[in-house]
Amino acid sequence: MSFVRLALRSAARPTLAARALPRTQFPRFAPRAAFSAAAGLSKGEIETRVLDVLKGFEKVDPAKLSPTSSFSSDLGLDSLDAVEVVMAVEEEFSIEIPDAEADDIKTVKEAIDYIARTPEAH
Repeated sequence: MSFVRLALRSAARPTLAARALPRTQFPRFAPRAAFSAAAGLSKGEIETRVLDVLKGFEKVDPAKLSPTSSFSSDLGLDSLDAVEVVMAVEEEFSIEIPDAEADDIKTVKEAIDYIARTPEAH
């Protein structure tokens, strides 16, 4: 086939744009929803893990331990022990608590609430 004949044959055929389908006949693709959220820990899981961390301290009496316990008045921990508790909680949940915020954590409930507000905790 000669080049001229091939060119004329191609020109005679309607192109894809020329024979475009009506808008309603285009294949429809279902929209894909993409959700992104941290798995997140429940308050119950956080509470259990924080209490387990505290049970690991020999200075802590498990009978006095509850989610509402204060580190100093209820559990008898001094400031150095409280720092060790915060460090153990950081290690347990793989997070780093800034010093200014760590100084504000003085009860088990405050530790639990801080972990619950921290999306990086796992």
